[in-house]
Amino acid sequence: MTTSGPAATDRPPLPPGVREGTVVLDRIQLHYLETGPEDGDPVVLVHGNLSTSRFWEHLMPALAERHRVIAPDMRGFGDSQAVPLDATGGLRDWAEDIRTVLEWLDVTRPPHLVGWSTGGAAIAHYAMAHPVASLAFVDPVSPYGYGGTHPDGRPCFDDFAGSGGGGINPAVVEAIEAGDTSADNPFAPRSMFRTFYVAPSYTERPEREDLLVAEILKTSTGPDNYPGDSAASPNWPGFAPGERGILNALSPKYCNWTGILDLDPKPPVLWTHGAADLVIADGSPLEAGVLGAAGQIPGWPGAAVYPQQPMVSQIREVLGRYRAAGGSVRSEMFPESGHAPFLDAADKWLEVYQDFLSRS
Repeated sequence: MTTSGPAATDRPPLPPGVREGTVVLDRIQLHYLETGPEDGDPVVLVHGNLSTSRFWEHLMPALAERHRVIAPDMRGFGDSQAVPLDATGGLRDWAEDIRTVLEWLDVTRPPHLVGWSTGGAAIAHYAMAHPVASLAFVDPVSPYGYGGTHPDGRPCFDDFAGSGGGGINPAVVEAIEAGDTSADNPFAPRSMFRTFYVAPSYTERPEREDLLVAEILKTSTGPDNYPGDSAASPNWPGFAPGERGILNALSPKYCNWTGILDLDPKPPVLWTHGAADLVIADGSPLEAGVLGAAGQIPGWPGAAVYPQQPMVSQIREVLGRYRAAGGSVRSEMFPESGHAPFLDAADKWLEVYQDFLSRS
C-alpha cells in the first residue's frame, strides 16, 4: 500500500511572483511551480530524493528576471501523484515527468536543466533523449548509480547486491509515515535535513526549515515509490535491487548516465559540489561499502571485493572524459557546503549559476 505523510496546512506562502499549477492527464498528475516571462528561455529545476519543488523556491524570483523558471514535483513527491516508478529504466520516468510538464506548458525551446542529487541523473537521461541548452549538476548521484561499484563503475557483484530499496533503514520510512517532525528521532526528516542536506554550520530560519520538513513528509512510501521493493541475494550483504521505486532506480543495475559522453552536440555542463556532502562522497556513510568496512554490516568481504564507492571521483572522471570529447565543463566546489549548496550557500550558488547561464 502506498501512503503519504501529512502536509502542513499553514505552510509559508510562495515567494512573490511564483505561481503553482498541475498537469492533469489520465496517466498522471504533476504539480509544478513557475515564474518569469512565458517567452523567456526556460530553466527547469529538478529536485532530488526526499524533497520537492519548494526546495528551489528561494532562487526562483532572481532567476526569473531573465528566464522562465519551472520547478516540477516528481512522481511520488510533493503534490504530484504517486504514480508507480519503473526502476528498470533508471531515472527515465523522472525525465519523462520533466518532458510532460514542459509539453503541458507549451515550452518548445531546449531547456536549461538543473538537477540536484537524484535529479542529476534525471536531467542526464532527459538530455540523452531530447535537446537541451545546458546541464547543471548539483551534487548529483554518481554516473554509475548509488552503491556497489568499483572505482571504474564495475559492479561488485553481478546482481548489484548492496544497492537499491533493501538498503534503507525501516525507521526512516516509519518516521515519514508517522509524520514525525521532531528533532529527537535521528531517522526523522528534520534530523536527516540537518545532518545530510546542509552543512553543520548552516542555520535556516525556523519557518523555512518547518516548510522543508513538511515537504519531505509528503513523500509517498511503499514498494512503488519510496523506497521501492527489493530482492534477496546470495551475495553480501544479502539483498539486491528490486524493479520498482526510487532507490532501485538509483541502483547501478539501472542508473547509468555515462551516455552523456555520446551527446552531439554536447551542451555546456556546470558541476557544483559541497565539500562537506555526506550523501555524495568518496566514502559516504550511507553506502554499503563504507558501512561494511566500519563493521556496521556484518560479513563485509573486504575492499578487494566490495570497496567504498568513490562517487565524487567517478563524477570527476566522467566529466573529464566529457571535456576531452569536446564538451565544456565548469566545476565549482563549495568548501563549507553539504549536499545542497543552493540552500546553505544560496547567494554564492546563485551567482555561479547565473554566470554560467550568461555564458551558455
